This record gives sequence, structure tokens and C-alpha cells, in this order.
Amino acid sequence: MADLTTLEEKLAEVTGLAGAAREATKKVESLLDGGELAGKLREMREEAEETESRCLEVAAERDGKKTAIEEKAREAKSEATEMMKTYLGEDSDELDGFEFLTMAEAGEVGHWAILGKLNEAAGEEEIQELVEWALPIQERHLITVRDGSLELAANEDPNS
Repeated sequence: MADLTTLEEKLAEVTGLAGAAREATKKVESLLDGGELAGKLREMREEAEETESRCLEVAAERDGKKTAIEEKAREAKSEATEMMKTYLGEDSDELDGFEFLTMAEAGEVGHWAILGKLNEAAGEEEIQELVEWALPIQERHLITVRDGSLELAANEDPNS
């Protein structure tokens, strides 16, 4: 298998995290009773799917590295999914789900920002376009889940 550059490893990681985000939003949506927050999670899931697809398109253009990037992406997705399964156990509720998503989305924002910073030196147009498209979406996702967490927390009895 081809050796990946640091830039390609980060591309693989954001690809895997997008795949994991699809799983996480589905899991957390299952903890809700429908409503506006569930609709926001469905939208986030669609955007995660689009993000993963765009990442894989960029990976396919990497000369001889597509398979290695995809393998590293599967590894990142698997690790993130395991964290979700550990955090969201049998007794998890919707607030637990949104707290997990807040952590996960913060991680995604960080990974995308790092990919963008690495690409400042690499100067690869395809990566730059991908970051410029994805980073604002990830930042919006973080705000969405943070606000959702706060909305759910406001409805909790702090003394229960």
C-alpha cells in the first residue's frame, strides 16, 4: 500500500469522520421523539454523506493513493463509531446524544481547520476548494448541536 503524506492522512481522517457523522446522527435521531431537532439531524446526515462523497472524489485523484486513503478513512470511521458506542450506552437519552454530537462536531471542525492549514503550504487547489466548502458546514453543525444540547438541557430538571 502507498505511503500517505500528512495532508493525505488528514484527508482520510475527515473522510472517515464524515462517515462516522452519518452513523452518529442516525443514532441520536433514534433517541428523539421527532420534531425540529430530528429534522436538523437528518439535514446534517445528508451533508455528511455529501462531504464523504466529495472527499472520496478528491482521494480518487491522488495518484496511486486512493486505496490507502480509503483504508485510513475506514479506520478513522471505525474509531469514531467505537467512541460513540462507548459514550452512548443503553441508558443514553437525547441530551447524552447531543452532548456526544457536540464533541464529535468540535473534532470535525478541528480536523477540517488542520487540513486547511496543512494545505496552505501544499497549495493544492482541490483540497482548498474542499476545505472552503466543508469547513463552514462543519462550523454550522457544531452550532446546531451545541444549541440543541442547550435546548434539551433547559428542559431538564437539574434536581432530578
